[in-house]
Amino acid sequence: MHRHLLKIFFLVFTFFIQLEIIAQIEIKSLRVYSNDDETIFPLIDLSNKESFISIEFDVLSKEEPNLAIIFRPCDSEWNVYENPFLFNPLYDKEINLWLDKLPLNVRGANFHYLGKFPNDNVQFTTSSKWKYFIVDNFDKKKIYASGKFYVVNPEVKLNVSTIRESLQGEFGDLAILGRTISINTSFTLPDSLFQNNVLKVEIIKNRLFDYPIIIDRKNFNQNTYYEWDASKRFSFVARNIKPGNEYRQTDTRNISVYNSVNVNSKFGEFDFSDLFTKRKNDINGSSILMNWKNSNAEYLNVTFRLKPPENITKPIFLVGSFNDWKLSPEYEMYDDNNIMYLTIQLKRGLYDYQYVVAEIESNKIINQDWFILEGNFYETKNEYHIFLYYESEEKGGYEKIIGYKKIDGVL
Repeated sequence: MHRHLLKIFFLVFTFFIQLEIIAQIEIKSLRVYSNDDETIFPLIDLSNKESFISIEFDVLSKEEPNLAIIFRPCDSEWNVYENPFLFNPLYDKEINLWLDKLPLNVRGANFHYLGKFPNDNVQFTTSSKWKYFIVDNFDKKKIYASGKFYVVNPEVKLNVSTIRESLQGEFGDLAILGRTISINTSFTLPDSLFQNNVLKVEIIKNRLFDYPIIIDRKNFNQNTYYEWDASKRFSFVARNIKPGNEYRQTDTRNISVYNSVNVNSKFGEFDFSDLFTKRKNDINGSSILMNWKNSNAEYLNVTFRLKPPENITKPIFLVGSFNDWKLSPEYEMYDDNNIMYLTIQLKRGLYDYQYVVAEIESNKIINQDWFILEGNFYETKNEYHIFLYYESEEKGGYEKIIGYKKIDGVL
């Protein structure tokens, strides 16, 4: 009887200990990129057997957690498909992730993970958008973090051209904002594909997953439209695309300069409006972090400080490679006597970032202006990733990516 009670007590005690460990797990510095280069857009080309993605992150946890990664195909809006024919349950997850211990004196995290996919446990057969979910290995409904990437099997060759244009309008002193480019994507469908099933073209600038340029056959206008010869030839056009400026950068890898846990993004400086200042080349919205084996690869409290012009009265938001370039209310900057500031925790590294002027309404961000503080120059070196979507009847039907091309937007 006593042995039975002790066994029950032990099981209950172990359960609550596991719950405490789960509650304290935090995924940090989560990134996904192609091959072994942290600056390359995350994409797997199924026509290239050497193509893969890397998923990398740190973990803050008192005890080593038991984690898994689940992979799911998505439609063009990043909604996960429920269709079981689009993924293979035998090859859709990596379980019991191998975590390396970070050096003991590293502040802010305890473990590190780096995985490469596809591998023996994970395979991709659907040419579409994909999401991955970092979950608890024992309770896969417990999601700690997630990310996005593309898988493509290009069946159609895309021919892409770019042209400089000038946006018409009354800009006054802000004529710089009228500098635009157009991107023309043309292609000829093979006989095996149907013209009516061509859906749209999507253009992703650098890493702006959540702000695509869409040229949809069902919803087009003077800035995004298509032409069709009623046979196999198509041309999709996106006009009035602002190149923007090279991104701002913060680099905290220099230990002699950034030698405190509390630092500024620019050593001894503020950021200012760069509306009329062309900046040096960036890394197209990605990041380069200090190697996890380095005992100095710790987390710092980094304060971003901006002195905006007096005519900027709307809220200002910080975006960058550290938050996947997604505008969110928690990244709204605070105002201290017209000095805008925000402190976030970052691992030592090099990060691209910028400031966006916008408004919040019902906890949603509206009226975004990505250029008024950053500038807009034809010479900006952007990457544009172009995807062609097709309504496929394969595997029960899905929005298939049948064409892909990356171009450099400099003209």
